Amino acid sequence: MPEPRTASPLPHDPLHERPNRGFHPILEGDQPYVFVDGCMQIWHDADLANAHRHGCDVYAVTALPVNTGVEPALAAIMDWHRVVREYPNLRLALTVRDVRDAKAAGQATLLLAAQDGEFLHDQPSRVEAFQRLGLRMLIPAYNRDNLLCGGVLEHTDAGLSALGREVVAECNRVGVLLDASHVSRRASLEMAELSEHPIVFSHANPKAVVDNARNIDDEQIKAVASRGGVIGTVNWGPLIFKQGMTARPTVHDYLEHVDYLANLLGTTEHIGIGTDFSLGSYPPHSHDKHGPNYKTVMTEMNKYVTTYWRAPERFAEGFTWYPEIVDVTRLLRERGYTEADVEGILGGNFLRVFERVWGG
Repeated sequence: MPEPRTASPLPHDPLHERPNRGFHPILEGDQPYVFVDGCMQIWHDADLANAHRHGCDVYAVTALPVNTGVEPALAAIMDWHRVVREYPNLRLALTVRDVRDAKAAGQATLLLAAQDGEFLHDQPSRVEAFQRLGLRMLIPAYNRDNLLCGGVLEHTDAGLSALGREVVAECNRVGVLLDASHVSRRASLEMAELSEHPIVFSHANPKAVVDNARNIDDEQIKAVASRGGVIGTVNWGPLIFKQGMTARPTVHDYLEHVDYLANLLGTTEHIGIGTDFSLGSYPPHSHDKHGPNYKTVMTEMNKYVTTYWRAPERFAEGFTWYPEIVDVTRLLRERGYTEADVEGILGGNFLRVFERVWGG
């Protein structure tokens, strides 16, 4: 392996001195648990040669563009096959066995996920085609309504369409995990009820702790948990920024969401982590002016913290980089969680769902 690049500058460095390259520091040694990040992004300049050295074992990468057609989606998913050919420290997570074997070999795995189902258009059979190419997790809609179901930032709260119900059935049949993170409240409840397999919220927090449009209420949480699913708690600042805050949230604010779920459900078996971190430079982007209102997600945080979406300051202080999972583990123990709890929260709970949906 090549020598590691210089570790990322500390989060308090002025933004004008440090572009957000998303190159995470290197852990000095392995952390013992299988850490599954339920949602993240990888960009063109990511330091993939060191991706196995940050402490994360499963990167559930947004593998396809959102709001895209089938041809760009096909090109994108095939590019991940190129990545694992070029980087021997990485492999695709097609089965749970792949994950465990990679951990034992000192590799990391890429779980290919789609945050939007528009590439399926009106062809549910494409689910199987993309599953055969490595797709393992699917969010049917990304914030806005589409042919499959409602988006979480629309005012309609539309449920699953007839087409969306067919897609749920196809995902169940071929082994693609359903993710309700960006769909409407109604669609998430219908997905949980209709699916024969557990579903997840790969990256969402309890609305009872922070009332953000992207967070989820107790009924949604219980619907997913009662069917064996997992809620991936998020350390991204806007989803843990409470009304009345005037400073950057901390890892302790993030852990309040873990505590809330554990108390609500009476167990930690349905809790995971979905950071929404990036490896590489988050590209310039804009939002559809006719689309959903993203300001409802940003809350008041923009007044007190940088408005650049993927600056390290946008994440919880104390859980800004992957290697800080070691500190998160320590804090969980200090809050009274057992070793079994910690193992499950870091990744064991997601692995249980993966095995149920994908097979061994």
